[in-house]
Amino acid sequence: MVKKIASNLTFWVLFAITAGILLGHFSPATGVAMQPLGKYFIDVIKLFINPIILVTIVTGICGMGDLKKVGKVGGKALIYFEVVTTVALIIGLGVGFLIEPGAGVNTSTVNKADISKYSGAPISISWLQFFKDNITIQVLLFAILTGIVLSKLPQKEAILKKVYWASKYLFRSLHWVMKLAPIGAFGGMAYTIGKYGVATLLPLGKLMACVYVTMALFIFLILGAVMRYYKISMWKFLGYIKNELLIVLGTSSSEAALPSLMEKLEHMGCHKSVVGLVVPAGYSFNLDGTSIYLSMAIIFLAQVFDVSLNMEQILTIIGILMVTSKGAAGVTGSGFIILASTLTATKVIPIEGLALLLGVDRFMSEARAITNFIGNGVATIFIANNEKMFDKARMYKAFGIHKTAE
Repeated sequence: MVKKIASNLTFWVLFAITAGILLGHFSPATGVAMQPLGKYFIDVIKLFINPIILVTIVTGICGMGDLKKVGKVGGKALIYFEVVTTVALIIGLGVGFLIEPGAGVNTSTVNKADISKYSGAPISISWLQFFKDNITIQVLLFAILTGIVLSKLPQKEAILKKVYWASKYLFRSLHWVMKLAPIGAFGGMAYTIGKYGVATLLPLGKLMACVYVTMALFIFLILGAVMRYYKISMWKFLGYIKNELLIVLGTSSSEAALPSLMEKLEHMGCHKSVVGLVVPAGYSFNLDGTSIYLSMAIIFLAQVFDVSLNMEQILTIIGILMVTSKGAAGVTGSGFIILASTLTATKVIPIEGLALLLGVDRFMSEARAITNFIGNGVATIFIANNEKMFDKARMYKAFGIHKTAE
């Protein structure tokens, strides 16, 4: 029993998160000093992301054979991203209007942090700059081109053999690094609680609760419906990726578990090429949690300042967020840049309201990251099933279900 617990990553990540919360609460200065543990863990994991994308896509495209299918998968993925994130935006707006988390908020009780670096934010994000700054998208495009060229070469098999060898040791190294996940989760959580403190949550507790409940409903109702369409249990899937979800929770970063998610999706039956195309693209374009948060934050600020939004303004908000929530992916402070640009465009909500959100934003980043993470997993499963590139027998085995493929 003791030996089983000692080797259980889930147990140790949960233990580390709890320890981080306690340290941050009772010794804030020490908790803040733990930040490098979380930061360096994420930095090390980031080193694996682009090489894994490269080998996954190259081997996947070469194994797919039909290059037209590659384009078809990419096109379907982008359409799926747009539809689902738009639904997320609308849900965020709807719940914000229904529950009214901003009603009665006393702005004098919240620390007015400096928002000068956001107040001059541009109304739109430069797509050229986005592609220049987003290394993951660059690697994705390079990997697709490499896979296409390699699939045409006569010596393809000899080269692929070396790529498979590199992939094997790449994932083996990743498994060793993931053993350090409890340390990363401890550092991330201790820093968050130590720096911001649980007391920060009280003035905006209603908004916090609203965001978490809405994201939970989105996961189980909307994403759950997508999974049920192909007769796949959302609960089983969440149980299958529980370690990754806890790492995302502890570090507030979906990047921390991205390589591991790609491996698990392939292991549960998604074709390698679908995983390689959808997951990296989804990291930049399929931000369900971010979409919910942004739309809800704008309605919250409107309610705080007693601003009534008409239908034209609401549609303007949706239109702006549909573009900027994707174009700003990976940009530091992008959440506040998007909010600032939207407030500037609507010209009815004071931009100073951003100061209200700075104190609690870190506590809501976990919900955003987890929802984005799950959303990308579901997107990959959906596209793989839709393209008949999903092996249910492997899924049953991965989920521990004794059943044959249908």
